[in-house]
Amino acid sequence: MDPVRTLPGGTTPPAAPRARAAPVASVVPAGAALALGLWGIGRQNSMWRDESVTYQVAHRSLGDLWRLLHHIDAVHGLYYLLMHAVFAGWDGGLLALRLPSTVATALAAAGVGMIGARLAGTRAGTLAGLVFAVLPVIQQYAQEGRSYALVTAGVTWATYFLLRAVEATGPGRRWWTAYALVLALACWLHEFAALAVVAHGLTLWWSRVPRPVWRRLSAASTAVLVSVLPLALVSAGQSGQQLGWLGRPGAAAWFDFLVIAGVGVLLCRLLAGGRAGSAPVTLTALALPLLIAPTGLLMTVSLVKPWYVDRYVLYGMVGSALSAGAVLDRAFAERYRLAPAARALTALLLTVVAVAVLLPWSLAVRSPESRKDDVVAVVHAVERTAHTGDGVLFMPARRREWLLSYPSVYGRLDDLALAVSPRASGTLQGVELPAADIRRHILAARRVIALTDPAGQPLDPFPQEEVKRRTLRTDFRVCSRIEVRGARIVVYARPGHCPR
Repeated sequence: MDPVRTLPGGTTPPAAPRARAAPVASVVPAGAALALGLWGIGRQNSMWRDESVTYQVAHRSLGDLWRLLHHIDAVHGLYYLLMHAVFAGWDGGLLALRLPSTVATALAAAGVGMIGARLAGTRAGTLAGLVFAVLPVIQQYAQEGRSYALVTAGVTWATYFLLRAVEATGPGRRWWTAYALVLALACWLHEFAALAVVAHGLTLWWSRVPRPVWRRLSAASTAVLVSVLPLALVSAGQSGQQLGWLGRPGAAAWFDFLVIAGVGVLLCRLLAGGRAGSAPVTLTALALPLLIAPTGLLMTVSLVKPWYVDRYVLYGMVGSALSAGAVLDRAFAERYRLAPAARALTALLLTVVAVAVLLPWSLAVRSPESRKDDVVAVVHAVERTAHTGDGVLFMPARRREWLLSYPSVYGRLDDLALAVSPRASGTLQGVELPAADIRRHILAARRVIALTDPAGQPLDPFPQEEVKRRTLRTDFRVCSRIEVRGARIVVYARPGHCPR
């Protein structure tokens, strides 16, 4: 281990005890995160549409996948390749879809524990890692077949390597190299991980590190940004399709951000006046920028160019967990000054409060209702309702995703609007026919299954979508409606042909 510098006006504990303590702070949180991730990982046999995209894209051939990334979703390209490899080795359904995120969350929890242990001691690190593992939003994405948990793990460990690099008395080349490589990997999994560079820069500015450290951070950050530049250029050209559905952050999003940031500031204020840290970087100087800067910057940019979704900067929760763990450590230190009976009662009350607060959230994120829709429920409803050869319309066309992961059901139906399949066109949902051809195909059908958004959702103004709605309204009758989570399935038939 590299020797640790002494802070001005403070003392530095020996490096060896921290090295022996670090595994405790990493193994316990990792085990807790893994257990929580595996608990209810099937989410009552449900899957929402973004996960369905991962599932069906990962099952395409490498050639088809490469063709897709030229059109859309280049930002997720490395993740899709990883999931392609997972399914090629083990086609384990929902478990295989979500297990990489679960493992990544365990690795991230271990990283949080390691960071906390170096900055505030073993107990603080262990508590920080446990706080991270039990955060409801972290539990949610630990069971999500998307890249965000992997990105969080990458940013967390890059932050740990940054800390080790700053602590090193020499150039610390191996730590700077590890920092650059791991952060570049995180950026290739999702390019908004690059916003962590801003947070890291603010941390070093706050810590007043010497000029050579700044030069090394500049070199490492430049290497990361240059490495991800090809991805950024390609995805920028796809942003109209990729993020066209996004709006500017509303009042609710700003309120949530300000509350979370305010809690983080308050927690760090509670740490003020404590003992000096054992490294040139303090826990507050690391935690607050990571919590606030990436999210705040992305939300501010999104006032002009809407790019913000909270999961894109999920890794900011690392900062929240670090500050909460350190405050809990301070509280435990105070508790040990109490009499044994008072300590036991305090511990019992804290446990009861934690379970009462967190258990309902933990149960909620493991239910189908925790996501926007449920692809599996849609498929089962269509399977019960549709007859072989029925026409099917997706309104809007992007809802074709609801059936693409289940070809045994989709293949029984006649897709009345489809011109070129998703695989053949190198797209996510395929290419649809011109409006006039769609109308002709609808009029040739006797029964049509329409898969639509729930009532109250905005209607797409495109000619293809307008002709679907108009033709069904004027030439067909509604036989039945089925409401499922985030979707509506409407059965249409020619007048007089609805079953009695």
